[in-house]
Amino acid sequence: MAKRITNLSPLDGRRRVIIEGVTPEIDGGRHAIKRVTGEAVRVEADIFADGHDVLTARLKYRPAGRGSWLETEMEPLGNDRWRGEFTVGEPGSMLYTIEAWVDPLRSWRCDLEKKVKAGMEVSSELLAGALLIREAAGRARGPDARRLRVWAEGLESTRRGRVSARVGRALDAGLMEVAGRYPDRALSTVYGRELRVVIDPVLARFGAWYELFPRSCASEPGRHGTFKDCEALLPEIAAMGFDVLYLPPIHPIGRSFRKGPNNRPQAGPGDPGSPWAIGGVEGGHKAIHPELGTLEDFRGLVRKARALGLRIALDIAFQCSPDHPYVKSHPQWFRHRPDGSIQYAENPPKKYQDIYPLDFETQDWRGLWQELRSVFEYWIQQGVTLFRVDNPHTKAFPFWEWCLGELKAQHPELIFLSEAFTRPRLLESLAKLGFTQSYNYFPWRNTKAELTAYFTELTRGKSREYLRANLWPNTPDILTQYLQHGGRAAFMVRLILASTLGASYGIYGPAFELGVDQSREPGSEEYLDSEKYQIRVWDRKAPESLRELIGRINRIRRENVALQSDVPLRFIPVNNEQLLAYCRGSETQGNLVVVVVNLDPHHTHQGWLTLPLEDFGLDPDQNYQMQELLTGAHFLWRGARNYVELDPRFVPAHIFRLRRHVRSERDFDYFL
Repeated sequence: MAKRITNLSPLDGRRRVIIEGVTPEIDGGRHAIKRVTGEAVRVEADIFADGHDVLTARLKYRPAGRGSWLETEMEPLGNDRWRGEFTVGEPGSMLYTIEAWVDPLRSWRCDLEKKVKAGMEVSSELLAGALLIREAAGRARGPDARRLRVWAEGLESTRRGRVSARVGRALDAGLMEVAGRYPDRALSTVYGRELRVVIDPVLARFGAWYELFPRSCASEPGRHGTFKDCEALLPEIAAMGFDVLYLPPIHPIGRSFRKGPNNRPQAGPGDPGSPWAIGGVEGGHKAIHPELGTLEDFRGLVRKARALGLRIALDIAFQCSPDHPYVKSHPQWFRHRPDGSIQYAENPPKKYQDIYPLDFETQDWRGLWQELRSVFEYWIQQGVTLFRVDNPHTKAFPFWEWCLGELKAQHPELIFLSEAFTRPRLLESLAKLGFTQSYNYFPWRNTKAELTAYFTELTRGKSREYLRANLWPNTPDILTQYLQHGGRAAFMVRLILASTLGASYGIYGPAFELGVDQSREPGSEEYLDSEKYQIRVWDRKAPESLRELIGRINRIRRENVALQSDVPLRFIPVNNEQLLAYCRGSETQGNLVVVVVNLDPHHTHQGWLTLPLEDFGLDPDQNYQMQELLTGAHFLWRGARNYVELDPRFVPAHIFRLRRHVRSERDFDYFL
């Protein structure tokens, strides 16, 4: 006697389609991918079933929390791999998933074509098709339902000599187009997860950031700068082509254990202290340093910046000076030593007595979380939508996931830049948890091999779906050995790399413009006379300033869509290890840019590039023009191999824009 089957699966065993290997999908759908308004989400999956039936697959998408699913047909790529895509809209979030099913009507048509081609008798197949079409008519409405019924009747007709006509009607492409609108999904398989995409404003993908200490903006030495002084500099910063003006903390600075110049443990009577030692008798994270001006002055700065096309970004550093109001009002938010004193920040052997870290394991963690979120909300009310977050990897990750999620749900236009100079897994996790952009390891990638490997990882690895790199060659904390010892050319090299390898980049402004390269001591990356601990006076009109080059590069970025996203990026072979070559853009964009950089700031280097002509859509027997965007020169090239020579005493790089099908020198405005 046959054994009775028990414990059957609760799933309908007639659902034969399997969906797996979905990309992009981050950690099994735990985290969202990222896009900006107008970008496409290209989804692929392995979709298959037993046997040889034809499948239909649809990519489904909709705004998160509302609306019905929209759909687009997925196309088979071969070997059971399928692809579909949709375009995202305004900032917010969307969901996407996949539905697929065995398609009886398409399977029938496929089999019918084979039998007709083989000369087989198909009367029975025509009747079977008529039945399927009538079922589709039952799901249809209006004119489509009537058309499908007429089609079914035509296939059912058995009058003598009409088989060929019936076959013609059965194989009519219009039939599948109409019937395909009303598939039978009763036994479809829906992918088990609804995946999420976070949609950010375009500035999250493409922008140039400029960092400035407002207290150093005074027009005359010996005076503490103000927001009004900073406002006077906005036209110059905007004229250089920057999109974001980033300000270090603007809050009151503690006096207890205040640091002096060059991080000396004792401060003198007039020393301003570090802006990151936040909080004093005047207030904490929601207060403004009184010497910078008033809240209305700050609002005026935000308004003036917007009028000039600039956005203000604020530094949010969740740490406190010993004088911060939190120390008295919420002592439970800090760690205490056995003697009852509060533990100051340490990174042995370094000691930061002027800073108290917050304790994210406090019993009052809910109260701490709510208060820290309110700091962001306060500055959002003042018109700020961009935040650079200091050392987020030293704060609890669950806090960031909650806080950034709550804020983005209410204000999807917000952008958060993570100062995550930390271990790779931490950096990547912060990006997954909600940070829009991230600092990264670019400052320390100097050789051709290092840069090629790192940017291949950033643009082709799995993290490309959620981690957006913002490239900074220097910061107030970082003066690399390359910049210290490479002279003016080193600053030009790192500027060109940062601005063309990535779509978002930034500079610590006056120090970079003027090529400041003196470290506090040998082997250190700290600036001598760092602006973190004292007010600096900058000669912004100095002849050695890189201002003109910076402005030219930012104009090139704005005029070339190829430089406005991180992908595609392709490295180009060149037979010199000191020359790095790469191309940005694609044939479909209609904009291709080729960059060649001399990585050696001390010596001239030459080499032969090998361009991928086929990928560029170029005939090897035709001339093409390379317009050099930094100098305005034009070069007539032919074939894949071409010669370049770069002298770092002048400009250590070429930025070429490709022009196709140039016949001769006569096609040039001028020829070099």
